Amino acid sequence: MVHRLVLWDIDGTLLSTGTVGRLALEQAAAAVADLGEIPKVKMSGKTDQRILREILEAAGIDRARVDELLPEAMAVAIELLASSRDRLRDEGIVHPGVGTLIDRLAEVPGVRQSLVTGNLAANARVKVETLGLHTHIDFDVGAYGDDHHDRNELVPMALERVERLRGETYAPGEVWVIGDTEHDLACARAAGVRCLLVGTNWDGKQDLSGLAPDAFVDDVSETDAVLELLTKS
Repeated sequence: MVHRLVLWDIDGTLLSTGTVGRLALEQAAAAVADLGEIPKVKMSGKTDQRILREILEAAGIDRARVDELLPEAMAVAIELLASSRDRLRDEGIVHPGVGTLIDRLAEVPGVRQSLVTGNLAANARVKVETLGLHTHIDFDVGAYGDDHHDRNELVPMALERVERLRGETYAPGEVWVIGDTEHDLACARAAGVRCLLVGTNWDGKQDLSGLAPDAFVDDVSETDAVLELLTKS
């Protein structure tokens, strides 16, 4: 019998949000720190709380003050994204084959799907629900950017939650992280689980096969092949 935990990354893997996701974080940092100019930081593959911290520090705010501002910045980022559902629906895209693969995985007994993502938990839900990918995702057992600033800590958190909340334990070979950056691979490796990288990164199509993940595909549109990879190998 198949026994798999599939942990999806969101941005660049399941979907892309256009400018909506970036703006929510930048505007949140600006609001809590009264910034006139918002420094640009690289966001791909990082947790939202790390991104907010980097924006605030790049603006010249000392670390102690950043520590004080960070909870408020995360709360404002959640409010801003929640109020941007219509724009997210208009600008956001689901990457090729994602919806079909999620549906097909859900038909396989013994497969549970959740999220390991740098997004704050509330924002993860907004993005996934707004673009219609939520039906088969078990949000409660996922791990998110407000759980820890270090993405490499997230997979163990998801494994603890799925055991505590669902009574399920998974061997390392039964867990797949699906992501689109070297950070997704690093968090899988840190937990000793497997990683499928896809070339749909929001910074542009990339060939990440040279990073030596357990598997690499340009996208997940070859549903049968990817389904077999995740459930049979």
